Amino acid sequence: MDTSTLSYAPAAARGAAAPLPRPAAKRSPGFWRAPFDGSTYREIGYTLASLPIAVGGFTFAVTGFSVGVSTATTPVGLPVLAGTLGGARRLGALERRRVRAQLRRETPEPAAPPAVRESGWWARVRARLADGAGWKALLFQTVMFPWRVASFCVSLTFVATGWALALLPAYSWVFPHYVGWPGYRIYDYTSHGEHHQFYLSSPAEIAGTSLLGLAIVFLMPKLVHALTSVDRAAVRGMLG
Repeated sequence: MDTSTLSYAPAAARGAAAPLPRPAAKRSPGFWRAPFDGSTYREIGYTLASLPIAVGGFTFAVTGFSVGVSTATTPVGLPVLAGTLGGARRLGALERRRVRAQLRRETPEPAAPPAVRESGWWARVRARLADGAGWKALLFQTVMFPWRVASFCVSLTFVATGWALALLPAYSWVFPHYVGWPGYRIYDYTSHGEHHQFYLSSPAEIAGTSLLGLAIVFLMPKLVHALTSVDRAAVRGMLG
């Protein structure tokens, strides 16, 4: 038996079995640091930018699908529907890039469109209509529209309200000096001849309001992350 290879075989085996080093996963910011971390505001920016994108995508998807289906018995209908599916694929690619850039989540590319095995425009139309990924991308633009409207409203409300209340001690002096109010006005109206008003003017009221705002600010990152988790799952499940 040739023993000249025995000393090399274990080394080779060890080299083959050694796992490749994996990059360390980026840890999410802690509870106290999250309101000031860049990842939180990337997610907020994602939810805010999603509204105009969702409006455009929903309009495109519904209009293209409606026109294509309603004119399917004419020579125009199926080509319009095929073009709508192609456009939905491109919108899906835009969503994957947004998720990669702002949410730091990689999404695999969908399957390629079916190959065109015949020549002519009708063969290309049929191949596009058989594209399952295109149909899922079209569905994504439709079903995600109401969710993104809700995400926009919730994110903007919590961000604006939280910081406005938390920073009230820094600008409460503006109201008596420049607005003519004794403090921040909660309500001021007259009903049935009786005047009702409430202003945040005392130090205790201002401090309590600021503490409430800070609570909202520190809970905001968890809320926004939960909202964007739905987008991550939807993009991976319907556009990947």
